[in-house]
Amino acid sequence: MPNTDQVHLLQKLEQLAIRRQRRIVLCEGDDLRILRAATHAHGKRLARITLVGDRAALEAAAKREGLQLDGITLEDPSLSPHTDALAQSLHDLRRHKGMTQEQARILIRDPLVFADMLVAQNLADGSVAGAVRTTADVVRTAIQTIGMASGTTLVSSFFLMVLDQPHHTEQPGMIFTDCGLVIEPSAQELVQIAQAGAHSAQQLLGEEPRVAMLSFSTSGSARHAQVDKVREATALLREACPDLMVDGEVQVDAALVPAIAARKIENSQITGRANVLVFPDLDAGNIGYKLVERLGGATAIGPLLQGLRKPANDLSRGCSERDVLAAIVITSLQCA
Repeated sequence: MPNTDQVHLLQKLEQLAIRRQRRIVLCEGDDLRILRAATHAHGKRLARITLVGDRAALEAAAKREGLQLDGITLEDPSLSPHTDALAQSLHDLRRHKGMTQEQARILIRDPLVFADMLVAQNLADGSVAGAVRTTADVVRTAIQTIGMASGTTLVSSFFLMVLDQPHHTEQPGMIFTDCGLVIEPSAQELVQIAQAGAHSAQQLLGEEPRVAMLSFSTSGSARHAQVDKVREATALLREACPDLMVDGEVQVDAALVPAIAARKIENSQITGRANVLVFPDLDAGNIGYKLVERLGGATAIGPLLQGLRKPANDLSRGCSERDVLAAIVITSLQCA
């Protein structure tokens, strides 16, 4: 039987979200997956939900589906009392890039821009989008409105891998990063990805991060420019975060199996018990998480964004209602 902590990881995250009651905004309520997830999240008290869009259309869609919007905040950019102030704030943010006030007044009526400006101006705590809009739209808008976290120049992504099958180890979950956004990170970018992944582990796993900088080499067992990149990133990460437990460059078996780590790594810091896997590039990350999901039976939640000043998460356009609910929960837990 699975470990009790494994079975209840998602329930524990939901309970944390219920206690925190963050304000989460969704801007694609004309999509029934979003509308259903919003009402479900409100009903379970996972968050205080705001839906951005044409008010009449949202109300009509909810009526057709037999869904109740009572208690959910509806924000129509064409009617909202916040629209003018948000447009002015958007202009203030973007005028150095040549945005005019008229352009800001037009752009703020885009539900995605309006939603993220609610977050930027502390009228919401986090946003979820991407069921309809592209990843490029979601990430670009978040960067331009919400902005980057202090000391960060890179937005990356991660998956929360829930390990809840009988054959899984006692560890209930892991962070895999980056598996969905940064195609070929430099050594310096791998450092930022690892730092963000460690922070995600603290937020969602409630554990001290144990970071593995993955490669096809362990402790110099192979020589290649790709290995050199990971080795350099590991050295930079240790210099930047001396208290962080990290092994690198390390093969995935040595990162996950204590007996193999003992044979392959002298003075290992994570001793084969990694909870954050940092992949050397998007090829490896994307292939890796899908193998663990499809053959290993893990539940993959994501891709989720990290590196922003406030949380704004991207959905897959093939997402289910359950995926949206999970994103709402994770976004709530990413809020300060």
